[in-house]
Amino acid sequence: MNFFSIRENPWFIAGPCSAESYNQVFETAKTLVQCGNVSVFRAGVWKPRSRPGSFQGRGAEALPWMAHIEKQLHIPVAVEVAEPEHVELLGKHSIHIAWIGARTVSNPFSMQKLADSLKGCGFSIMVKNPAYPDIDLWCGAFERLLENQISDVAAIHRGFYPFEKSELRNTPRWEIPIEFRRRFPDIPMICDPSHIAGNKSFITDISQRAFDLNFAGLMVEVHIDPKNALSDSKQQLLPEEFCQLVQSLIFRKGSSENPEFTQQLEDLREKIDVIDFQMLELLMHRMRYVDEIGEFKKQNNVSVLQLRRWGRILESRLEQARREGLAEDFIRQLLELIHKESIARQTKIMNKK
Repeated sequence: MNFFSIRENPWFIAGPCSAESYNQVFETAKTLVQCGNVSVFRAGVWKPRSRPGSFQGRGAEALPWMAHIEKQLHIPVAVEVAEPEHVELLGKHSIHIAWIGARTVSNPFSMQKLADSLKGCGFSIMVKNPAYPDIDLWCGAFERLLENQISDVAAIHRGFYPFEKSELRNTPRWEIPIEFRRRFPDIPMICDPSHIAGNKSFITDISQRAFDLNFAGLMVEVHIDPKNALSDSKQQLLPEEFCQLVQSLIFRKGSSENPEFTQQLEDLREKIDVIDFQMLELLMHRMRYVDEIGEFKKQNNVSVLQLRRWGRILESRLEQARREGLAEDFIRQLLELIHKESIARQTKIMNKK
């Protein structure tokens, strides 16, 4: 199967977090098909859970349900796989679209076993980002698949486990999927707003953000009766809410064939390029002064970190940023990065014999 190679996006992959019963998955799928926007029906069959008492899915019992949905409703189906045995069972039920979850991607040994078991099976595979923001781990998962001649693949951005308190279940860290796409421009990126949100009230905004960033589609959790779902009830939409979501989204093009737009865009980008080079030159000059100050501190046995000076820098620059209409958090982070590099350079000078 070559789903991601031949299908045009945007793709909408929708269905419940878990396959709980035949009636639950069939009724959800039937309603979604009537909506007319679903590319793939998804449902978790094997659910990796932190605690053994949690609902861990119906396992192989649910595979005939999914196979019947594909045959009866004429819609491709997808489930999560975490073990080579899962791949074998999917093949027996003629299910050829699967995704690999964040916890499995986080374990290179598990990922390698899965990649080896998928070789020659003709599956279309989606790979979620690892639980923690390690882009090399995510890239490595795809490299293992590609080495096994598994090329019909897509990436799923489902956010990262938050170290800090957040209103979202997982932090988006949009810069990471953007960097992934820079490294693998031919692999489509799909957003999982349900797992980023953790609550359905945030799903629309996250979905629109994904399309604004030219993502290829969405994987959304949809349940016929979310309040009584056996897992992740707060983040699952009703089928009619999913239909409303799709209708509300604005789809962005990756480019425009309008020559006037293209010319104006290139003119503006050239101006940005010039400013970027000027910023780099200014940073270079700044670091030269940083080094010179480091030499003076060393000669006079003065510590690298000067808190009062750093406090004045932060206060004055943030005040100017506010006057110029720049985001305070952005400028604070930028100044902290520059300060960190300045400390590193002066520390190197201090320790040089």
